[in-house]
Amino acid sequence: MSCAYNLTSRVTNPGRTVVECGGVRFGGRAIVLIAGPCAVESLEALRQSALAARAAGAAMLRGGAWKPRSSPYSFQGLGALALEHLAAARTQTGLPFVVEVMAPDQVELAAARADMLQIGTRNMSNFPLLQEAGRQPKPVLLKRGMMSTIEEWLLAAEYIMAHGNPNVVLCERGIRTFEPQTRFTLDVSAIPAVRELTHLPVIVDPSHAAGRRELVIPLAAAAIAAGADGLLVETHPTPATALCDGAQSLAPGQLAELAQRASAVAAAEGRTLHLPPGMEREAGLSDRAAGAPG
Repeated sequence: MSCAYNLTSRVTNPGRTVVECGGVRFGGRAIVLIAGPCAVESLEALRQSALAARAAGAAMLRGGAWKPRSSPYSFQGLGALALEHLAAARTQTGLPFVVEVMAPDQVELAAARADMLQIGTRNMSNFPLLQEAGRQPKPVLLKRGMMSTIEEWLLAAEYIMAHGNPNVVLCERGIRTFEPQTRFTLDVSAIPAVRELTHLPVIVDPSHAAGRRELVIPLAAAAIAAGADGLLVETHPTPATALCDGAQSLAPGQLAELAQRASAVAAAEGRTLHLPPGMEREAGLSDRAAGAPG
């Protein structure tokens, strides 16, 4: 039996794929928290965000270098300079980072520095970009198009895999509906539905779905309860001054609260929260120093 997305489908791969990225594993028992600013604004602001993310328990850092904005007059990101800032934050915190690419000619540049490439909702059907992402080896985080069906989403992943890259992580980020109370409508039902169809890991971006920070934590909890393998969350040291998506960005204390809630829901589901890279070793040394079995 075959289907339109053979490489992505559980028909041809009935197991679960685990995608590894800089010491972080997507699709295993542990749930991955990725946190950081919508856009990299400065080295210092990013450093603060990265330190807060790691302190809260995030295993990866996110940050936009090139930003697709609805208005041409909005902040568009720092471009290649942001990659340098993200690499510096990785050196300081040990957190691998994911960055969005918008065009095929950005892929090689980003892949040379980033640990994971993101293809956003507006580019899910940018087929030349999907193909180029498939030709390089770094893992790809593929967001669902805001008006795309699950099948179209999986076919986009198929483009990446068909061009040689099996390391794809799917991200549900909300779809456009008639409801104005949220920025988008988080399709929680898509999480178990897509897990039945594909062996690829599936994470959720509650920040873009909500558009309002007060809704991010409950949506994150719902995503984990529905079976998500991770969360992609926007955070900023001072959300009120953020140049991009400040209304949906969490302050450091709110990010710590989200991590605690996520950990509790994960435990109820028989799962854990992925520790930041290196923290497993630190935890192990702490246990042995306390006399616990090593």
